[in-house]
Amino acid sequence: MNIPYRTQRVLNRVGTVLLVLMIVGIVAWVCWVMWLQRYIVYTDEGATLDFSQSANDIVGEVAVPPVAEANVSIFYNEGANAIDTTNELKQLFGYYITNDMVKNDLDNVLLQVERLSADTAVMIEMKGPYGSFFYNTGLSGATVSQSTDIAAYESLVAKLKSKGFYTIAQISSLQDWSFGLKNVSSGLFLPSKIGLWEDEEHMYWLDPTKSTTTTWISQVVMELKNMGFNEVMLADFRFPNSNGYLFEGDKTEALKSAASTLLATCGSSDFVLSFQTDDPTFTLPGDRCRLYIDAAAAGNISQVASQVTFEDPEVRLVFLADSGDTRYDEYGILRSIEVAEEVEARR
Repeated sequence: MNIPYRTQRVLNRVGTVLLVLMIVGIVAWVCWVMWLQRYIVYTDEGATLDFSQSANDIVGEVAVPPVAEANVSIFYNEGANAIDTTNELKQLFGYYITNDMVKNDLDNVLLQVERLSADTAVMIEMKGPYGSFFYNTGLSGATVSQSTDIAAYESLVAKLKSKGFYTIAQISSLQDWSFGLKNVSSGLFLPSKIGLWEDEEHMYWLDPTKSTTTTWISQVVMELKNMGFNEVMLADFRFPNSNGYLFEGDKTEALKSAASTLLATCGSSDFVLSFQTDDPTFTLPGDRCRLYIDAAAAGNISQVASQVTFEDPEVRLVFLADSGDTRYDEYGILRSIEVAEEVEARR
């Protein structure tokens, strides 16, 4: 069928007009829908149009990105009233090892260590009153013992850690000949001030009120803490029992202040800083601290315990003994490793 040319031109014009009208209609419909959005109200029953609303009546606030807050604490609670007790202090039962024991009979020390169970507390001397370290320390100015087999000593320390013991490092704190010699202003002077006072063992003692003293002790503690020890015990944390040196302050307050400074510097929730002294009334600077008493006769432990000024003495009071006397067992007790065979045999 042939459509005349004139008719074709008419149909093309009509189609063009219809197409333009359709496009205009679509654009108008889209604009209309967009315009209607301001009047749409969403309810529980669905969406409705409310032409009574004004376009200027905008309810609400312009959303802005939240400000990031630093140090947001996240707490995990496994159970309704779960409490983390993994770091609570427990009553100590175990043994201590001195440098002399290692030098005199290392084989026996190793033999006794092998017999101990994993829940045993073991304290090992890591720095003596002469100021010598019994391991390869990284501290500037420190003196490493020349009479100790350092490799064997470090191997013993590694064994204590590998067996899962609760490990305690013992260091001489205020009795330190080497540091006193190199830092004279930190020591206790003779009354004439012509030099440092020496005790009967010819050792120098440090003044706990000097910042150089607490800084030095803190450095030693932190090094041992970073080595993985659970606790560091500061031996000889006291003033020497003598009138031969010069000190004009309050000795009790001086020790109390120094202990607080050391705990503030070295303490943490998974570490224990402890003090060995001859005064049961010594004030511990915090809850994660213990008081060690040496050379207390078994018959006097109740009298000693009655003088402490802190709570939970059965946990935070520790006796050091060289016998297997069971009267010590009411409190924390560390015995010489030399009596371990006797004590372990009756357990």
